[in-house]
Amino acid sequence: MKIAFTTSLPREGFQRLSSHSLYANPEEAEVLVSTFDFRVSGEMIDAMPHLQLIANFGAGYNNIDLEACRARGIRVTNTPQPVIEPTAELAFALMIDVARRVSEFDRLVREKGDGANGESIFGVMNNLSHSLYGKTLGIVGMGRIGQSLARRAVASGMKIIYHNRHRLDERTEQLYGAQYVDFQTLLQDSDFVSLNLPYTPEVHHLIGKPELGMMKRTAYLINSARGAHVNEEALVEALRSGIIAGAALDVYEHEPHITPELLKLPNVVLSPHTGTGTWEGRIAMCENVCDNIIAFDNKEFNKMNIVL
Repeated sequence: MKIAFTTSLPREGFQRLSSHSLYANPEEAEVLVSTFDFRVSGEMIDAMPHLQLIANFGAGYNNIDLEACRARGIRVTNTPQPVIEPTAELAFALMIDVARRVSEFDRLVREKGDGANGESIFGVMNNLSHSLYGKTLGIVGMGRIGQSLARRAVASGMKIIYHNRHRLDERTEQLYGAQYVDFQTLLQDSDFVSLNLPYTPEVHHLIGKPELGMMKRTAYLINSARGAHVNEEALVEALRSGIIAGAALDVYEHEPHITPELLKLPNVVLSPHTGTGTWEGRIAMCENVCDNIIAFDNKEFNKMNIVL
């Protein structure tokens, strides 16, 4: 099969496809390997007359015009499994960072140094932060990533509450000591609110001014899912006025543009959409793309991560 790529990816991850024609011209390609940050529009799809499969590199697939694919009968796959642990790992790191003020203190130490100017930054009651131990983590979207985050939080002595479209089975809830609550209760009772759900138009601006107003003034918002879940204008105002204590974001509403005010606020931690961005994770995602393409070529559709 002739395979085209929208983005440069590690070649070592595609060695199993050596019998195929890699890096084909798009107009000749039967398979397109797309990435979650590259928009595959209807116009692009129309310009690829031989296209049969879009093997997306990433769990999300809102970068692809699914209606255009459906009209042409083009299959779409994703790579959900390799992103679970790296994304949960980063979400947990963001929680620790914003609560313990790690990035803020890093900036302070670099700016003030050892206090040679007479003002020491050290001291028993200086630079206090908040612990995760004993706090309540509210997980919005208790799927595989949400559960992986819960596992880390439980190990750190946190209480888990969650909100999902569908309640988990009793055995899974018991595994994490997790309590199912409605969305409003989650916002009101959580010390940390973590967004771990996929994006759909129905959850656009899931977190806006009313929702932020329901949260504790001591609470933190963590978003490692999709930027459009959060109304950034409302978030800026909440952070600036002390409606919530802080936020940690890996994704942005108008990505790659970041709302300028967020860059100036001390109580927000920012990361450039690196949830899946480990070397190990990238290679595993490449391997998952290969799995999908090989299964498609062998007509073993039950072995594919099929989106459409």
